[in-house]
Amino acid sequence: MTIQNKKNRLRTEINNLKQISLTTLLSGLVIISTLMTLTIMVISSYTSQKQSLINNVLALNYESAVQMSQTLDLLFQSMQQSLKYGASHLQDTDFTHKLKLNNTLSLIQNSSDYFNSVALTDETGLLLSTSPYSLVSVGKHIRSEDAKAAIKARASYISEAYITPYTKNRIIFLSEPIFDNEGKYKGILSGSILLQQNNILNLSFGNQLKRSDGSYFFIVDHKGTLLFHPNINLIGEDISQNKVVQKLIKDQTGKERYVNRSDVDSLAGYYQVPANDWGIVIVTPTQTVFDQLNRQIQLLLLYTLGPFIILILIVLRVARKLTQPFVFLTNLINQVAAGQTQLPPVKPHWNREANMLNLKIFAFMEIFKNKTNQLVIDARTDVLTGLNNRRTFEEVIQQWIQDETPFAMIVLDIDHFKRINDTFGHSVGDEVLKKIAQLIQSSVRPEDICSRFGGEEFVILLHDSNSMMAYLIAEYIRISVKESVLVTNHLVTISAGITEFPLHSLSATELFQLADNALYQAKQEGRNRTIIAQQTSKS
Repeated sequence: MTIQNKKNRLRTEINNLKQISLTTLLSGLVIISTLMTLTIMVISSYTSQKQSLINNVLALNYESAVQMSQTLDLLFQSMQQSLKYGASHLQDTDFTHKLKLNNTLSLIQNSSDYFNSVALTDETGLLLSTSPYSLVSVGKHIRSEDAKAAIKARASYISEAYITPYTKNRIIFLSEPIFDNEGKYKGILSGSILLQQNNILNLSFGNQLKRSDGSYFFIVDHKGTLLFHPNINLIGEDISQNKVVQKLIKDQTGKERYVNRSDVDSLAGYYQVPANDWGIVIVTPTQTVFDQLNRQIQLLLLYTLGPFIILILIVLRVARKLTQPFVFLTNLINQVAAGQTQLPPVKPHWNREANMLNLKIFAFMEIFKNKTNQLVIDARTDVLTGLNNRRTFEEVIQQWIQDETPFAMIVLDIDHFKRINDTFGHSVGDEVLKKIAQLIQSSVRPEDICSRFGGEEFVILLHDSNSMMAYLIAEYIRISVKESVLVTNHLVTISAGITEFPLHSLSATELFQLADNALYQAKQEGRNRTIIAQQTSKS
């Protein structure tokens, strides 16, 4: 009996060993299911997010390349417009008047930070003047084949990047032809940009060549020669064998994954600059994407080490949160691609890397948006006075004529302005221009257009006004200028000519010419007066 009892107790203990408590069973099932789910989730997340992130980076690089191309294109258009304005100012200038040429070129160069230097060359290739002035070069014939080609072209010209024979600098230059009033070709006005020195290109793009996440961009010309690169030692090299550069040479744009010359697996977006067929390539090492993804997976694993309930909540939360920034960035890129320029507010993200990625992308896009907006403003505004420039004046007058909107035009000119510059210096002359611009702006309505037409000449377009209304405004401005102390111990006056649309003419060119003739008459009759143009037959 005793032996039997011992057997029963042993059997009971063995059966107890085979039994598993509900707590252990549920814990084990949760742990196993969680580990299996986590394993599947990690593998699935790594695979899907890797491709998603690669696609996002490719799309972002491509969109950035497009925006940079547009910015650079606008910049070259603005530079060309600046030269065109300077060429128009030189068409009546006597090329034998060296001092006036030097002063004019100095004013053209200093009016913007577009060019490292500007030069005036006659139709034979003789260099007449430069700014900054070069005693070595002035008076000699140019040797550059690109400069010779620009003279021969007699049209707007953008050169390829080349090395100068004297200074051995790598430069590009833009030029505009100069024709006198009779259409005779006089030469070219050119502006040079030294690619490896401070200028508008380095100011706009130099500090963005390489980003902290390892991304960088480079610019090549249409032959595949490096013009901009984070490694300045590579500038000037021929990289036409680069897979991406070859596509740019063939006028192709896009985005793709490729292996660069250093055998680095990379993600590139590339686009051409319409103005000069340069190519912009924005590159992100693929390893950067993998590092970003690995950090996210490590964070995911770290958060799964907590208690069971917290573990499940974290798994669910992480699954949703990890995809949120990429979906947001994808939607944002689609909105920008669709033309939406207003960026939504940046929302902080709990994931440090995702938050950094959001902030950097937003900052990058904001910089490009601001630069693009500023270039548009600069292209339409006179730098010195803050008034509209000639380009804006021409657009507005053409639009008003097309819409058959009645308006009056006042052409103002400062009397003896050259004497002010010669006597008191150009800095005083600039202050006079700015103060008169302020008087003009404060004397008209918001709907009226005030422009600096060139030099000391201003043009006002008075919306829905006639000649008599314009006369009263012009006289008010003239008297205000006369009574203002613009230069100590020196009287500053202005003369004005007035025309009216459609009374005097239906042509913008003739309206301006008639107003200018009236201004000339005012000058002939002793200056400091306003004259309304005589009515002629409409053209």
